Amino acid sequence: MDFLFYAPFISSIFEETPPMKTVRLLFFTGLAFSLTKCSPVREQHRSLSQLDRRVQEIKSYAEKNGYSTRYCFLIDMHLESGLKRFFVYDMSNNMVAFSGLVSHGGCDQNFLKTARFSNTPGGGCTSVGIYKVGRAYYGQYGKSYKLYGLQETNSNAFNRAIVLHGNTFVPDQESYPKLICNSSGCPMVSFSFLDKLSSVIDKSPKPVLLWVYDKPLQPMIFVPRLRINWPSATLSRRK
Repeated sequence: MDFLFYAPFISSIFEETPPMKTVRLLFFTGLAFSLTKCSPVREQHRSLSQLDRRVQEIKSYAEKNGYSTRYCFLIDMHLESGLKRFFVYDMSNNMVAFSGLVSHGGCDQNFLKTARFSNTPGGGCTSVGIYKVGRAYYGQYGKSYKLYGLQETNSNAFNRAIVLHGNTFVPDQESYPKLICNSSGCPMVSFSFLDKLSSVIDKSPKPVLLWVYDKPLQPMIFVPRLRINWPSATLSRRK
């Protein structure tokens, strides 16, 4: 919601009696605070602020297992589908190179507003976990990339034919609060965004990793070490 929506109401407050003016000011102050604190846009900013920690984890995994340490793909399914939640991270320069919209699986329902997750074949759901992006092939949706699940949560990805592909129904620009369409479990993007991804995947000498996740990282809590100087006590003998 835009602040201008409330402008006529706020301006009328100053024409009211003092008690009513105070009540309405408190109401709109609380409303504005809740909209900024709990909005999906704020969640998107929070997700971006946590990317560095996720990149550290996936980069360490890539170094140990022989995958690309230049770029990685991060998909935050905790965010609304109308927001950009597919992030291409440049690990050499520690920055988000570009981002785009991505669909989640509909779990064989008419429309699923919020992503659900399953690794079950035939379920039509998104699977969380780290994937290896395979080579390109041309199928039902044109150029696509096979995905290989590297964890228990997405181990059936290849057998489920979970691939990275484009679709004309996925827009290029953010549509929030309007949501975008569901997929059959694949990370589905716009064709123009797929072209950008292809420029990274096809030029990479090593396979690129893609990480699908849904829960925000827990805040890191540092407990300082306390140095306690205990007072010295002199023990006296009992007489």
